[in-house]
Amino acid sequence: MKAPVSTAIAIAAGIVVLLGYFIPYEGLVSIRTMMLRWAIILAAFALIVGVINLARVHVGKIKQGKAQAVYSVVLLVSLVITVITASYFTPTGTWSLWIFNNIQLPIEASLMALLAILLIVAGVRLLRRRLNTFSVIFLVTALLVLIGTVPILFVGEIPALRLIREVIVEVPGVAGARGILLGVTLGAIATGVRVLIGADRPYGG
Repeated sequence: MKAPVSTAIAIAAGIVVLLGYFIPYEGLVSIRTMMLRWAIILAAFALIVGVINLARVHVGKIKQGKAQAVYSVVLLVSLVITVITASYFTPTGTWSLWIFNNIQLPIEASLMALLAILLIVAGVRLLRRRLNTFSVIFLVTALLVLIGTVPILFVGEIPALRLIREVIVEVPGVAGARGILLGVTLGAIATGVRVLIGADRPYGG
């Protein structure tokens, strides 16, 4: 073990925080709360460091005069405007919400629409390369959900398709999402246990 002190500190902190959730002892709960606040502060500083590093990387691209430097300029200008606006008007201020509702939200909606089209294209390519039951189910399901979500041109909304879409989303969709969440949860628990027993040392121990 290269760094036994850091390993011992990490294991002890993890055990204390974990026990603070199961043992209703006031002193233990206070220590757990304090450690969680420390973690939040460290995460905030890590975010600041990440933003500074992002800005430094894009400033370097602009100085080098790369072909896609214009995107770096747009990113930096947007970053500065957003930070100044959120700092001066608060994140829930009028101008901050205007930026979110009129810039960020439409961009996210456009990306989601693009993702839907890419899924359909991927399904068609999958049928060309590997024609089997699962690829057909994937493409048909994606088409039904897509058509049932938006009105068809010159036809309008079809109630039957909307009903099929709701059934697909609420039954197999929710079941699949819950399965994924359970898998993520079990993976997080396994990772946490490995860190607690010192099998994994992401802190450099």
